Amino acid sequence: MAYKNDDQYDELTTQEIASYYKRILELLGEDPEREGLLKTPERVAKALQFLTKGYGEDGAEILRSALFEEDYSQMVLVKDIDLYSTCEHHLMPFIGKCHVAYIPDGKITGLSKIARVVETYARRLQVQERLTMEIRDCIQNTLLPKGVAVVIEASHSCMTLRGVQKANAVTTTSAFSGIFLKDERTRNEFLNLIR
Repeated sequence: MAYKNDDQYDELTTQEIASYYKRILELLGEDPEREGLLKTPERVAKALQFLTKGYGEDGAEILRSALFEEDYSQMVLVKDIDLYSTCEHHLMPFIGKCHVAYIPDGKITGLSKIARVVETYARRLQVQERLTMEIRDCIQNTLLPKGVAVVIEASHSCMTLRGVQKANAVTTTSAFSGIFLKDERTRNEFLNLIR
């Protein structure tokens, strides 16, 4: 994995990625040797490694690091989790909020671990639809709850800054399992809580 933590990058990976961005600048008609662009390829290389750091993380391991036996069987909801991801089609950001709920069946996890799972899968090249399901599946398969609900609302810069250029367009995706899928009342309770 190229990205290690906030200020540690694999130098060889950084330099290799930077060499490609230097060439991209040339192809765009820029002079990568001018003062303002001298360090740009390296900065972009480090930014890309940070934006895709989720490849080196394991969502299930994150949840298991704070797994507790608990006799609680009501909804646990973490809402308005900031989400920053990168569209795999255009390598442009999409930004929004993620809402995650689960109904425990004997096991709970630390609340911050839910946000970390969202971060882990968001920090990969993504499409919003798959991201929504990956978060749901990770929580379902690791905690084995009675059900999981995930809703993501995001604005995609590949749609707002280019292409159709619709600045106010927001995409909403949802994924449900277990009781959230089978019981309309439970699903509606979740949807009302995130409004």
